[in-house]
Amino acid sequence: MPATGHALISVAPGTYREVLHIDKPGIQIRSPHSDAARTAVVDDRSAGANGGTLRSATVNVTADDFFAENIAFQNDFNRTHPQLPQGSPALALLVKGDRAVFHNVRLLGNQDTVYLGSRNCSPDGQNCLPTRQYFSNCYIEGNVDFIFGDARAVFEDCEIHSTEHSVGFITAQAKHYPGEDSGFVFDHCKLTAAPGLTGMVYLGRPWRPDATVIYLNTEMGDQIAPEGWREWHPGETHSLDTAHYAEYNSTGPGAHPGEREPRAQILTPEQASARRLSSCAEATIGIR
Repeated sequence: MPATGHALISVAPGTYREVLHIDKPGIQIRSPHSDAARTAVVDDRSAGANGGTLRSATVNVTADDFFAENIAFQNDFNRTHPQLPQGSPALALLVKGDRAVFHNVRLLGNQDTVYLGSRNCSPDGQNCLPTRQYFSNCYIEGNVDFIFGDARAVFEDCEIHSTEHSVGFITAQAKHYPGEDSGFVFDHCKLTAAPGLTGMVYLGRPWRPDATVIYLNTEMGDQIAPEGWREWHPGETHSLDTAHYAEYNSTGPGAHPGEREPRAQILTPEQASARRLSSCAEATIGIR
């Protein structure tokens, strides 16, 4: 890899057990085969053994303008350590770089599969710079808070798959302070799940106050709980009071029109169009 970055790395099919650190800008990692399952980077680091959740990732992207295509990033800690409780935090992907793009990428884990975070925060969490990421035609699986952080991210035409767990949460978006410009948008995605999870998965819960998550034109399976959204720790925290949770044109057995948590919003067509355009414009800057 050149010292200044800006390189294309072509990866042949196979399973590569290693940890990647992308700390130079303009790196592209591509497999020439459209079946992303044929080319996988895998490790089994955990939060408990590595000093915290954000030190457990198989792939760490801290530089700008990263691009990945036709490849899988996986943390198989729960498979290699079946004696421990399922759902131990173990990241497949951590991104703190700006303008990161993922196309036809598989992201596999259980608890805390994907972390998308800001950078340059002051010690008290102020003045963060939320990074931007764009995921298209990706497959992401996990069970508890498995897409989380405070970046500005768009997921388009992706399958979001919930694995087995007593109660599941797809997102745990967070903001360090009310004015932080971050949030997750899911557009034309499909929410699927392992068998037997009917009504046991939530669209999200707010990791901290002022969380923002929007689902647009998304097909939802029967695993989605009728209320859709839940408090971080019911009876203890009150972050749902300040969250901006919204949907537009949800379909499928998990849509539950009229049964959602009353603090969540059902968008009008005009509101949905405005949010989609602004979010996609921000997230897709720099796409190759």
